[in-house]
Amino acid sequence: HRRNKRRRVSENQEIEDRLESLILRVGERSTSSVESNLEGLVSVLEADLGTFRLKILRILSDCAVRMPEKCTVYTTLNYKFGGEFVDHMVKTFKESLKLCRWDAARYSLRFLADLVNCHVISATSLLQLLDTMIDVSNEDTVPQVRRDWFVFAVLSTLPWESALESLLLRIEVYLNKRSKKHHNALRVWSSDAPHPQEEYLDCLWAQIRKLRQDNWAEKHIPRPYLVFDSILCEALQHNLPAIYPMPWVVYRMFDYTDCPDGPNLPGAHSIERFLIEEHLHHIIETYHHERKDCAAQLLSFPFKHKIPLEYCIVEVLAQATEILFMRIDSMNTSCFDRFVNWFSYHLSNFKFTWSWDEWDSCLLLDGEHPRPKFIQEVLQKCLRLSYHQRITEMMPTTYAKLIPMTPVPNYKYANEEAASLPGTTVAHQLVVAIRQKCAPEEVVNILKDIPSSGYSGEEMSDGSFNALKIDVFVQTLLNLGSKSFSHSFAAISKFHSEAQICILHNIFELWSSHQQMMVVLIDKLLKLQIVDCSAVATWIFSKEMTGEFTKMYLWEILHLTIKKMNKHVIKLNSELSEAKDKLAKADSSSSDSEDDSSHKRKKPITHADKPSEEVVERMEEKLEAANVNQKRLFLIVFQRFIMILSEHLLRSDTDGRDPDTDWYRWTIGRLQQVFLMHHEQVQKYSSTLETLLFTSDLDTHILEVFQQFVALRA
Repeated sequence: HRRNKRRRVSENQEIEDRLESLILRVGERSTSSVESNLEGLVSVLEADLGTFRLKILRILSDCAVRMPEKCTVYTTLNYKFGGEFVDHMVKTFKESLKLCRWDAARYSLRFLADLVNCHVISATSLLQLLDTMIDVSNEDTVPQVRRDWFVFAVLSTLPWESALESLLLRIEVYLNKRSKKHHNALRVWSSDAPHPQEEYLDCLWAQIRKLRQDNWAEKHIPRPYLVFDSILCEALQHNLPAIYPMPWVVYRMFDYTDCPDGPNLPGAHSIERFLIEEHLHHIIETYHHERKDCAAQLLSFPFKHKIPLEYCIVEVLAQATEILFMRIDSMNTSCFDRFVNWFSYHLSNFKFTWSWDEWDSCLLLDGEHPRPKFIQEVLQKCLRLSYHQRITEMMPTTYAKLIPMTPVPNYKYANEEAASLPGTTVAHQLVVAIRQKCAPEEVVNILKDIPSSGYSGEEMSDGSFNALKIDVFVQTLLNLGSKSFSHSFAAISKFHSEAQICILHNIFELWSSHQQMMVVLIDKLLKLQIVDCSAVATWIFSKEMTGEFTKMYLWEILHLTIKKMNKHVIKLNSELSEAKDKLAKADSSSSDSEDDSSHKRKKPITHADKPSEEVVERMEEKLEAANVNQKRLFLIVFQRFIMILSEHLLRSDTDGRDPDTDWYRWTIGRLQQVFLMHHEQVQKYSSTLETLLFTSDLDTHILEVFQQFVALRA
């Protein structure tokens, strides 16, 4: 009996797996038509409907959300389930909204809209639902991003459903009155030539209007249910039960003139362009962890013979080197960084081969101009992926000024001028001691012989530490550990509270020709808590670093510093929430036990699991201290940005010069980058920043960056 039961379970599992495979693969890479595929699948499903109804229902619901590109294939199947399936999809839609799964909610809504075309849902009830969603656009007390999403969800559903004019009119009224302050913060290019950088809702609205002009006729969506219309029109129609991500800019790089051979690229405002791009985005989002699978899925795009597929893919991925380089002058700073990182990686995969001569006109431009800057930064990144001689050999001699310096330490106590430096004797003693693997205490004893005056670096100190002592120690230790710099950091902690900026200054002095070494060393010092995040931020904006200020590695250091702080705050927050939950559950468990001793008791949280109230209080204090440090870090960063930008604008005004220099554009771009890269954490301090720093009397050029950031979640 038991064996028979096991066999039955095993057979059922096999049937379920076979059904799932058939449903998932319907309409894919088959020699027969989608329609005959569907007929075959329907006959299989009908045979198993009685036993596996719920399983089939669940698979179809998952397919609706996970494979939106096959929406019309699955809606055609669903006339067999009728009201039961409609209820299930409405539940999926509501749950997706509740869990902030915005794309899943949008795909569920689209599926419901397409069920109208299969006569499963009445057009009237769908339009009531869409109308209810558009009602959100009239709610003045909710954030604009919430209203935007509901309008976007409805608009992106319309290609599947011919809409009533009144619905479109309500959408148009909303779109005309909404704020687009955030638009400039999200643009890839600051220029609209040759392709406009449209805000996503404006672009989709233009595409829907074009679709309406074309009498709602589009050429991209397959509609297999048309073949079965005689069957589907007899199906019972059902009524629907009653029922915020951030905005973006639509990236444009090509038009039809850029694609001379093969099929035409759909126009920027054709609905086909929206549908193709959305499908490509979905493929990339689904397969981005597996590059080979992603490439295979992109290249097997179902409509590749109707469109110039490579141009569409590249535009969605934004990696067409030649065009990007020619338009780099107006490129957003964050996109510039991504372009550098991608192109250097690309070169490393193709033996660092490139036709550099075609770009040599950039050598006539100022070094801060984006084109020579791009090549310089690419070569720095290539250096991390290769070695200096290889970089020198791959570049034409005309590019000599853009090639990175040889990455070697500049240890001043071994230079020709070393004899005249006050710390040389002690530095040499220290070299001997460290090579003999001395204890940290011995290092401290040797450093005691260093005089506290007569050192040119003394003005950096506030009198509370000996700058020369730090200079000798840091330079000597890091120089000796230049092959393996994790050697002897234990002794550095002796200076932990004394002079962190001084330590950073010496790292730069020693390793100024080796950007990667500086990034790794500072990351290490932060991990060991030898320098804190605020010290790194202050050092980056110091006068000493003026010459490095527009170089990518410095901002890499700032972002890793901010991320380290953010990660620390998030971790403490998570630990505190977990401890509070355990405490609440333990209290609830004990009170349940007292109130209901006659019933079978749940397993209570043990004394060992339950944190004490004192522990929770200490965790709260730690989190509060971390929040204070995080706020302080952001205040330092934004205050320094405001100071240097205000100084530049004032000086330009006084001298009668145009303030819009390459330096200014890089600096404004970096300010914008800090806001966008760390938006979730910065958002917490928006009101503090507005009160203390981004006040109404600030220059509008600087204030606008902050206002654009705030508008993203307005």
